[in-house]
Amino acid sequence: MAGEYFFVPMAEAHAREIVAWRYPGQYAVYNVDDADVEADVQVLLDPRYAYYAVTDSAGFLVGFCCYGRDAQVPGGDYSDAAALDVGLGLRPDLAGQGRGLGFLEAILDFARDRYAPSRFRATIATFNHRSRRVFEKAGFVETQHFVSASARPLEFVVMVKQEAAPASPAA
Repeated sequence: MAGEYFFVPMAEAHAREIVAWRYPGQYAVYNVDDADVEADVQVLLDPRYAYYAVTDSAGFLVGFCCYGRDAQVPGGDYSDAAALDVGLGLRPDLAGQGRGLGFLEAILDFARDRYAPSRFRATIATFNHRSRRVFEKAGFVETQHFVSASARPLEFVVMVKQEAAPASPAA
């Protein structure tokens, strides 16, 4: 548990619910194409990609997160191996309601306990101003811009948050 959120390994029921989500307007870029549903379900379930379902205290799915390679976008510079990549998604009907910072902080807290990174890295589509503001409020700073090397090129920004160094033992 991290605050009001609970993290569970991705289950098939969660994955199928997530790929059915439909975001409106410009955020529709995050919608899964019908032809890709089965492949995307398998990615969400693949333990190499460290996907977690994020639920509330009643057990309802509110979002998801992932850590590592699948949070990267082809075309970016990910040569800093000390940074832990973080990806996330909030259920569409919950987006834009001021929940983003608490959701992100819970995801970072969970990662601190599990991975103890020296810094976090997030790759965000430049048009997604809501997400960029949330990451800025959490202490992330922009480090690069690039256009994705994919079939649907988009411009992205990479943001990094340096973790505090562990306190030295008292002498």
